[in-house]
Amino acid sequence: MKNDKKNRINIVYSTNPDFHYEYESQNEAETLAPEKQNLKVIVDSKQRKGKTVTLVQGFIGSEEDLKELAKLLKNKCGVGGSVKDGEIIIQGEVKEKVLTILHDNHYRAR
Repeated sequence: MKNDKKNRINIVYSTNPDFHYEYESQNEAETLAPEKQNLKVIVDSKQRKGKTVTLVQGFIGSEEDLKELAKLLKNKCGVGGSVKDGEIIIQGEVKEKVLTILHDNHYRAR
């Protein structure tokens, strides 16, 4: 592992030369097909200093696939955004546009 210190469980350092560290397993969720995804698109402005954002929630799959979907949505909408805590955050109130893009790409979204 490249930087294995971050993945160690419950121990930072050991002086025992025969000690073997336990590591977190990197089990990523298998990404469901777009037809099987059940995404929820909502508009939110709470705790965002009055700024309105469109959230896409409920994606089941790897972080990489989630970021790829976020990139597609941001490019098609022409706005910024990010991925945080398993949800896509798109800047602005673009719910209808996001729903159209998701439906065009065969995602189940409401």
